[in-house]
Amino acid sequence: MEKIEKIAKKLKISSKNLEKYGDFKAKIKNLPCQNKGDIILVTSINPTKSGEGKTTVAIGLADALSQLKKKTCLALREPSLGPVFGMKGGAVGGGKAMVEPSEEINLHFTGDFHAITSANNLLCAMIDNHIFQGNELHFKEVVFNRCLDMNDRALREITINEEPLKNNIKRKESFVITPASEIMAIFCLATSQDDLKERLKNIIVGFDEDDKPIYAKDLKAQNALFTLLKDAIKPNLVQTKEGTPAIVHGGPFANIAHGCNSVVGTRLALTYADFVVTEAGFGADLGAEKFFDIVCRENNFNPKCVVLVVTLKALKENGEDMKLGLENLEKHIDNIRNIHNKSCVVAINYFENDEARDIEKLEKFLREKNLPFEICSPFLEGGKGCVRLAKKVLENFSNTPLKFAYLKTDDIITKIEKVAKNVYGAKSVKFSQKSLKNLKKIEKNAKNFEIVIAKTQYSFSDNENLKGAPKDYILTVQDIELKNGAKFVLVVCGKIMLMPGLPKHPRAEDF
Repeated sequence: MEKIEKIAKKLKISSKNLEKYGDFKAKIKNLPCQNKGDIILVTSINPTKSGEGKTTVAIGLADALSQLKKKTCLALREPSLGPVFGMKGGAVGGGKAMVEPSEEINLHFTGDFHAITSANNLLCAMIDNHIFQGNELHFKEVVFNRCLDMNDRALREITINEEPLKNNIKRKESFVITPASEIMAIFCLATSQDDLKERLKNIIVGFDEDDKPIYAKDLKAQNALFTLLKDAIKPNLVQTKEGTPAIVHGGPFANIAHGCNSVVGTRLALTYADFVVTEAGFGADLGAEKFFDIVCRENNFNPKCVVLVVTLKALKENGEDMKLGLENLEKHIDNIRNIHNKSCVVAINYFENDEARDIEKLEKFLREKNLPFEICSPFLEGGKGCVRLAKKVLENFSNTPLKFAYLKTDDIITKIEKVAKNVYGAKSVKFSQKSLKNLKKIEKNAKNFEIVIAKTQYSFSDNENLKGAPKDYILTVQDIELKNGAKFVLVVCGKIMLMPGLPKHPRAEDF
């Protein structure tokens, strides 16, 4: 690895703007931002449980652009300890396409996740303390949950004993994993320290006896929360194995949150690099849709090209003959091109055990559909294995205006239905009584907010067993929550859990 000052110099960032964490990590401070560079978004088809290598492809692509003498910066999410010790493992790439120092980034890094978790749980403690001390704000319902950056299914439901209240009231509560918390969303969507503090003030923590919202600012919590986050909000600078600068900052999941790295990190990359390679979590129906409809809309970002990662393994997850898998692929491409109006290049992420006849079948399909594609092998070859992909991406740059899946002025139900029907291919949407009750309570406070749909990543639908590009199904909305500080509405669909569990043999056993 190169010393971090040398990596910063590649972006023309002075060492005086670095807060170093040893020789190879630093936070970047006190720099103005402008949207000057070009964004390349990396996304994928609906993945397998081990993932399809979006991060590896993004890293390999950035290294390839650097080899082509393009001033390039990665903008990626930080890993969560949940997957690190669970099913997927770390989130720093793999093989010859990795971000370094990989183990440190996968674990504690610069402490951002700890700061977010601490801020979240401080607010919870202040809520419960307020109720304990007399409940002057007249909480009738608490809607802000504790969080922990770990897969722990035992915390999906807990009971809190409210000692001072009549009859020793016991309140049902739950933990979410830190990447699903509203503080994480606020952290990643805030555009500045001032915006961060304003968003923290406006978190809705509960409702009173008249169903009026109670805010974090009513508890005088915002300054303490901001103090915990004021250093974490500075973007982290690291490097790839090949020395390409990488800003790794923030880490919401895309299946239960909005799935994109921090806005301040992306804006910093756009200011000091000509090409910014960023990644949106899970399939394009989740991370890419949220990147377009929330992050790009709010920050005037306009990706020049979208790289859609596909593996034979993911195609065959839909059926061994790949027919349904190719339908899945085609639907994702159609969404990118026709709903969001973006140029798309398919990246076939090659693995050593891939069979030539299957590759040929996929290539034939893409040629018949007149879709630009390249085979890449970042895991095996690093940037060298992505040079042809990089050239193909540059050939397919487009300035077409970004289009959105819904209007901000649409009502919440219309927004949900537009995403469900147009992006997911659903026939209709069914709302539970709980979701409709919550919608009625929050809709007047949520005008012009975007939506974040939480659903399984393994299907376009809310049922992971529906493969390909299903059409005649009903999307079921179980719950609707207002994330007022993050400025979006969370829509929980199907059986998705905001606190994952560990698999039978977690990766933690292998450490």
